[in-house]
Amino acid sequence: MAKKILIAFDESENSLRAVDFVGANFAPDASVTLFNVLLDTEAMCAMQSPELTPYFKAEQSAFCTLEDKKKELVSQAMQKARRDLVDCGFSKDKIEIKTVVREKGVARDIIKVAQNGKYDLVVLGRQGLSGIKEFFLGSVPQKIIHGAKNVSVLLVG
Repeated sequence: MAKKILIAFDESENSLRAVDFVGANFAPDASVTLFNVLLDTEAMCAMQSPELTPYFKAEQSAFCTLEDKKKELVSQAMQKARRDLVDCGFSKDKIEIKTVVREKGVARDIIKVAQNGKYDLVVLGRQGLSGIKEFFLGSVPQKIIHGAKNVSVLLVG
C-alpha cells in the first residue's frame, strides 16, 4: 500500500474526486501532499514599460485580478481537500499543501516533484478534454502517465 501519496491538485471537481478517492481507499497513516502548479503571471502583472500598448495596459489589471482570484480559489479548494482528508481519518500533520510556480510545464513539473520526492503514488483526476482536443493538445494526465518513471500513477475518473 502507498505510504507517500502526491495528489496533483487544482480547484476542479476532478481533483476533489481524486482527494475523495484517496480518503476512501487508502490507509490514513499515509503521508499525502496536495500539489498545485501555478502559472507564472507575476512578470506580466508587474510590467510597466512605456512600450506597452494601451489595450494591454487596460486589460492587464483585469487579467491580474482574475489570476489573484484563481490563486485564492485554489488555496480555498486545497484547504477543503485537507479538511476532507482529516475527516477520513488522515492526520493533519501528515497532509502537506505545496504550491510551485510553473517552470517547464504543469505535467513536467508534477513528474519532477513526484520522482524527486520519493512518492509511491501520484493520484490525479481525469481532465475533461474531448477526444479530438486530447489527441492534438495532449492532457496533463496523459503526459504524466507516459512520462512518470519509478512512481505509480492512479487516474481517478
